[in-house]
Amino acid sequence: MSPPLRILGIETSCDETAASVVLRDENGQGSILGDVVLSQLEEHSAYGGVVPEIAARAHVEALDTLIEEALLRAGVTLDDIDAIAATSGPGLIGGLIVGLMTGKAIARATGKPLYAVNHLEGHALTARLTDGLSFPYLMLLVSGGHTQLILVKGVGDYERWGTTIDDALGEAFDKTAKLLGLPYPGGPAVERAALTGNGERFDFPRPLVGDARLDFSFSGLKTAVRQAAQSLEPVSDQDIADICASFQRAISRTLKDRIGRGLKRFKTDYGSVERPALVVAGGVAANQVLRATLQELCNKNGFDFIAPPLELCTDNAAMIAWAGAERFAAGLPADGLDVAPRSRWPLDQQAQTLLGSGKRGAKA
Repeated sequence: MSPPLRILGIETSCDETAASVVLRDENGQGSILGDVVLSQLEEHSAYGGVVPEIAARAHVEALDTLIEEALLRAGVTLDDIDAIAATSGPGLIGGLIVGLMTGKAIARATGKPLYAVNHLEGHALTARLTDGLSFPYLMLLVSGGHTQLILVKGVGDYERWGTTIDDALGEAFDKTAKLLGLPYPGGPAVERAALTGNGERFDFPRPLVGDARLDFSFSGLKTAVRQAAQSLEPVSDQDIADICASFQRAISRTLKDRIGRGLKRFKTDYGSVERPALVVAGGVAANQVLRATLQELCNKNGFDFIAPPLELCTDNAAMIAWAGAERFAAGLPADGLDVAPRSRWPLDQQAQTLLGSGKRGAKA
């Protein structure tokens, strides 16, 4: 038992500006009291991707108003808030600076503790907010910047079992859409086009299928899509639909193999867990074909399949507030006002770096 906690969360890591107030009650159950997300889709769609400078300016213009709105919807004031949680990384550095500095300013003005949250931890813990899930469990994080299979052992305790060795899955969707002349964002556009396509027309590769390790690779699949499109130029609407359907089919079969091996490993290592679960998170988790594949896989292996509501799969501040609440309740120390944003911040900092490292640190 711990006292109820009301946490204000701030999320500005990419192209959504978000603020939220979340309650963690004395039994550890969570509820969202007020939640606001402002998408920057219109600002970036003309460029076919996120422009960091535009994103940072948009965060500056909107964030204060969104925080006020989240507090209003929650029916609380800053006096009622127990702590501030702000995304500190990974993400676009300009946006991170805006959100974290705002969090610092509120913490300093109110005397409330500040939690600088890893954005990936927000995704990792969302299932405990929505479903009250107990540790340990597996999480598949699939987004524009990440494709990882992570063992979630506890708050602040994560073990990466697999990651992409090249492109993230969301990146592969976006690049495929751009190649085929589909609008941004690419994931939903590819999914819509695939609805009228023949997924068996193209036999695209399924990278790393059969490999004992649990890593992912999508660069070769993306290349195969480009080659198929070039061989058909000019491509018709039906060609595009068939390519998209075949692309999704290849990804579905790849995930079936990769995640299936992860589920078997979990059973071997954690066979005593009464309710084994696979959680899917990140923007690509909104894809209904991939959700259906993972649901079928979990049913076959005796796992619960937990996919948070679509609005909590993409970037949002409720997951950041909840991660702050979890860290507060676990007795983890708050951060000082000198904490710095980190554009790169692996959730499992002990895992081997597969995508390189530099002055900014290892990629997530």
